[in-house]
Amino acid sequence: MPDIKPPHKPDPYASYNFYVEWNGIIHAGFRECMGLNSSQTATEYREGTDPQTKRKIPGLNNYGNITLKRGITNNDELWKWRQNLMIGNVDRREISIVILDHTGAEKIRWNLTNCWPTTWSGADFNATSDELAIETLELAHEGIKVDKWT
Repeated sequence: MPDIKPPHKPDPYASYNFYVEWNGIIHAGFRECMGLNSSQTATEYREGTDPQTKRKIPGLNNYGNITLKRGITNNDELWKWRQNLMIGNVDRREISIVILDHTGAEKIRWNLTNCWPTTWSGADFNATSDELAIETLELAHEGIKVDKWT
């Protein structure tokens, strides 16, 4: 039997071990970070002399909005950022989403460009529940680059 060695460490990183930073500073711990994705439309094209099938040509890149969730505390920076945009002060920030391994070492860093909050949502309140009050911030951005992937 041949001795086969995988080209990478086969254990995936845990999804709970991450942080979010902007402008080089780690900000508030988040409970959830969703929407890290990239897609590209496929444009169909056919010339009159082509075979009876359409060609697929890569179109524009699309990036999904990022949704961040955290417990509401006396830290109002997410609300202030959103509020600043609501009064017309455009405040775009560079944001990084960083995943760590089980030792706490940085493994992957996704850098998002020109981020700004499109939506802020406060908590749903229920006096018969023991759930935490969670605020949600949805961020639009204009691109993803991977700075580190080890």
